[in-house]
Amino acid sequence: MKILICGGGNGAHCFTALASACPNVEVNVLTVYEDEAKTWTTALKSDELTVSISKPDGSVTETRSKPSLVTNDIKVAVAGVQIIFIVVPSYVHHIYFSLLALHIQPNTLIVGLPGHAGFELQCLDMLGNKSSNHAIVGFESLPWACRIIEYGKRVQLLGYKDILHASFLVGTNCNLQFPAIETIQSILGSKPRIKVVSNVFAITLMTGSIIHPPIMYGKWKNWDKTPLPVKPLFYQGVDEEQASIASKLSDEVVKTAKQIQDACPDLDMSQVVHLSDWFKSHYHDEIGDNSSLMTSMRTNSAYEGLVHPMKAVENRYVPDFEYRYTTEDVPFGLVVMKGLAVIAGVATPTMDKIIQWAQSIMGKEFIIGTDLVGKDVKFSRAPQSFGLNTLEQVQDYIKSRIR
Repeated sequence: MKILICGGGNGAHCFTALASACPNVEVNVLTVYEDEAKTWTTALKSDELTVSISKPDGSVTETRSKPSLVTNDIKVAVAGVQIIFIVVPSYVHHIYFSLLALHIQPNTLIVGLPGHAGFELQCLDMLGNKSSNHAIVGFESLPWACRIIEYGKRVQLLGYKDILHASFLVGTNCNLQFPAIETIQSILGSKPRIKVVSNVFAITLMTGSIIHPPIMYGKWKNWDKTPLPVKPLFYQGVDEEQASIASKLSDEVVKTAKQIQDACPDLDMSQVVHLSDWFKSHYHDEIGDNSSLMTSMRTNSAYEGLVHPMKAVENRYVPDFEYRYTTEDVPFGLVVMKGLAVIAGVATPTMDKIIQWAQSIMGKEFIIGTDLVGKDVKFSRAPQSFGLNTLEQVQDYIKSRIR
């Protein structure tokens, strides 16, 4: 099995280390940034890539491995690969899609790890009439919490999710020579356990995109611009207000799912659950106290030591609003969910407040008041950005592309 991992960040490092250690798996790595490719290649000349894996009992194991190559040459990267894993932030998916669409061979499995909300629609849009020749899997989030310790040399895996949901679309002209989900599972290992959802609407509403924005909003909405002496803890620092905002946001997402199922009874939306239940199922072994959403986040060992994205300013710190918690999780998360809520006729006051705050600090415009009519909606992956304004139009669009 020959696979391609696209990306050069935390997730790509972690997955490269794990996949390269699998028997009978050959790993190519593609990063579109030449400096990343050179730095990583240079690092691998002198040593292997090491992943330190933290276990719930406090023990740490290490796995050392090496990919076949790291390159920024798309032709070299895709040669002979059977699975392409896209492990980059959603806001650069279009860069990789545009390159891959020119060189990808028929009967290739394309995997968004994670896909994030709207991944499937964007993938079908970029592949165009080639969509029927391929299969697409979109995961709701990364399988693990991880971070680079030394670029190209060492990455830390802080904790695994217990389960991970995925969408699965297969083109009518696609003839994979391997079982898609089982093969991905064998590369990921025993954890997390992959669960395939029944439709794209469900995976869109269960993505991890609703976790970061409410915490960011709750923490920084009233910030007085004073730099902080230390980087505040992200999950372990969640307070009751932030947890309440996240809970209300989750209520709106669950209500949207229910409304979609009521409108289209053949769509199973039962896997879209409240964030509290999501944490209990995805981090069952890592959470010390699951009595509330706040405690589930604060006592999750997989989140140990993770801090808010910050920038250093004269030995102090200010929030980094250009980090993916806003630049990815809003246009490629909340805005997509807002799009489905609009289609389903569900009011989203909490989601609207978060989007309004986020777009103000990003210099974007997705909603005006509570209406999804801002000038930057076209740069999101909301169904409306593809000209899709009803549930039936979304379903017909997907069917027409994969047939």
